[in-house]
Amino acid sequence: MATRKGFTSKASDTLVLNSAAFQDHITRNLLQLPAPFPRGRRKAARIKLKEAGLLTQDQREEREYVLGSALPPLTLAQKLGLVASPAGRISEDEWSRVKARSVQQGDSAQPCAICREEFYLQAQVLLSCSHVFHRACLQAFERFSGRRCCPACRKEQYETRVIHDGARLFRHQCATRIQARWRGYVARKRYQKLRKYICPKDAQLRRKFFEAKLQELNDSFVRYCHTDTESFLSDINRSLSSSRRVFQQLERKQVSEPQEKDWERIQSQVIQRGVWDCPICLTALGSPSLPTEAGTSSHHRHTALLSCSHLFHQLCLEAFEAFSIESRPSCPLCRSMYHKKITHLGS
Repeated sequence: MATRKGFTSKASDTLVLNSAAFQDHITRNLLQLPAPFPRGRRKAARIKLKEAGLLTQDQREEREYVLGSALPPLTLAQKLGLVASPAGRISEDEWSRVKARSVQQGDSAQPCAICREEFYLQAQVLLSCSHVFHRACLQAFERFSGRRCCPACRKEQYETRVIHDGARLFRHQCATRIQARWRGYVARKRYQKLRKYICPKDAQLRRKFFEAKLQELNDSFVRYCHTDTESFLSDINRSLSSSRRVFQQLERKQVSEPQEKDWERIQSQVIQRGVWDCPICLTALGSPSLPTEAGTSSHHRHTALLSCSHLFHQLCLEAFEAFSIESRPSCPLCRSMYHKKITHLGS
């Protein structure tokens, strides 16, 4: 009886111990509560801070490391063999294969599966199941879901590693865009310089090219001229008036009074031309006959024959001479100096 009682008490103690072990395992793993006796965490944190202080900023930004590298303490159920112990930490070679599989899948080039935003320069983590997420997104998912499992494949008890593939891809894209913009800017500047010196083949563009060149010449001429435009224009007017006076004096010296033979030749030119209207009043001059002496009949109108072979009414020519501002007026048609001869034509 004593043996049976001892065996029964021992079995009940084992059952109680196993129940407590299972309860502790469920509490710590399924509810994700912290371990009651954390060991070595402060020391590991101090080691990490010391290593971080020895690294430069670029090395700290590009360094990849595993989060929570210390092994979690075994639960009582795992120590008693009631629950399988977790597998050991993943080695560097295994992490290299996991990362190669992630790169092959292109996870870093795609948006985060939790927030559906690009990674850019934000912190990025790689899980042991080769899935990639934002570090903040994964922490928020674990906090609000209450369990530690991959948001993509639902694998439990995974390991996380901080990587920077998304940041490197983003920097490469930024550098590519900057280079493309700069090359485009250089090409446009070169094309604009070529357009200034090389004439295009298109007719419309060629016309605009020469218009721009002419405008540049005009602008340069105005820029190098005297700044006072009024004085510049007055100088031009004085130059023109002096040139006109010189030419008039030359014409007065060259024009001599025609002889009788010259008047006959001039009359023949008038007959050959066949114009019998006064260019001033636009009325008829008379018949085509040109008598050499002036008649006295009342139906004849006196006409003036000029040395330039033009014919006018005497009264019209005198009125023109009276209104002329020049000392010696010129022909109303050809503007040349003249000698005149008074004749009359039969109506």
